[in-house]
Amino acid sequence: MADRPRPGAPVRVALLGSGGSIGTQAVDVLTRLAPDWRVVALATGSRAALVEEQARRLRPAAVAIGTDAPLDLPTGCAQVRGPDALEALAARDDVDLVVVGTAGVVSLRPVLAALRVGTVVATANKETLVAGGHLVMAEARALAAGRAAADPRDPLASPLGWLRPIDSEHSAIWQCLVGEALADVAGLILTASGGPFLDTPAGDFAGITPERALRHPTWSMGAKITIDSATLANKGLEVVEAHWLYGLPYERIDVVVHPQSVVHSAVRFRDGSLKAQLGTPDMRLPIQYAVTYPRRLPSPAAAVDLVAAGHLDFRAPDEVRFPALRIAREAGAIGSRATAALIAADEVAVGRFLAGTLDFPGIASLLERAVARYGSGPGQEPGVDELVALDAEVRAAFAAPGAGPGRGTVPDPAA
Repeated sequence: MADRPRPGAPVRVALLGSGGSIGTQAVDVLTRLAPDWRVVALATGSRAALVEEQARRLRPAAVAIGTDAPLDLPTGCAQVRGPDALEALAARDDVDLVVVGTAGVVSLRPVLAALRVGTVVATANKETLVAGGHLVMAEARALAAGRAAADPRDPLASPLGWLRPIDSEHSAIWQCLVGEALADVAGLILTASGGPFLDTPAGDFAGITPERALRHPTWSMGAKITIDSATLANKGLEVVEAHWLYGLPYERIDVVVHPQSVVHSAVRFRDGSLKAQLGTPDMRLPIQYAVTYPRRLPSPAAAVDLVAAGHLDFRAPDEVRFPALRIAREAGAIGSRATAALIAADEVAVGRFLAGTLDFPGIASLLERAVARYGSGPGQEPGVDELVALDAEVRAAFAAPGAGPGRGTVPDPAA
């Protein structure tokens, strides 16, 4: 879109991860925005029937799936195969905007591929920034600098015009920063719902079941992010993302628990002002904002009713009962190798918890062990190949259940 001016033509979108929670909501948003936005490429991991239905409805030019299964696609729609399929879709000449809803470090290559050909990326993928923020933001900053030299008022003169966050918290901060100078920012405040166990005694954590942890009090999300919200690991990962997106040191990024999930995040300015973005807990709003930026269009999300909300509560997070937040901050202070180990371990830990081979406190324990084992030392700005290899190594080391009888037993990869 940015380097391909086509007045009056639709914005052409590649949607990666169309079968997940973000992806299906993005399909809803993009369908409502048609014909001014048009999906030209789709990719999903394994949900063949769903992506076939999406292809019949959206009529993209290309579809990819993470298996070898042939797809029943409409005439004119090609199936893209191979290990580089996501990169191929992201870098297509007929794509103006890539929306990334895929999970895992697998998303890093297509994000970089899109940016390197001058295509805007809107991403909900945490690994892109938590593991590869040093790589991705360098590309976004270079693109923005080129635009700023020609016209500082261009929406693409900011790195956030090129790498657009979809997470509700980062979308909120981004919206608060529009029209503001980063030099005037004193700090960021990321809000957290606190999850379903905000007031649960720590002594009861070992008995928490996956079924209970998946009952988020305010949001409807995928299983992985719902468990991360329950442990506050999600908020720790967002602190790392904020560091890269906005270029602020970790000591200027705070977390505040806000159970109502109405204030999605806020920015403190050096004059003492506090600017917050409020909204209903509906991911379609941040998805649409990232897609339509800098425009605001009618959205399917309902507006906040302040009278109905009644009151808004805020409290400090308890990093003793929820140590994952502290562990993530410490990993961020070490460097990108540590945060890459952190996010790979988190994927394993959540999977094991859902499978019943790790208890709820064991999630944070596993994260701490992974950062200690793999995060320290030199090379804190690894390249893509190194990040992919590190991700695989951490996953392999912690995937097997421990030898002890307790569900919370965590294997020691050094053994």
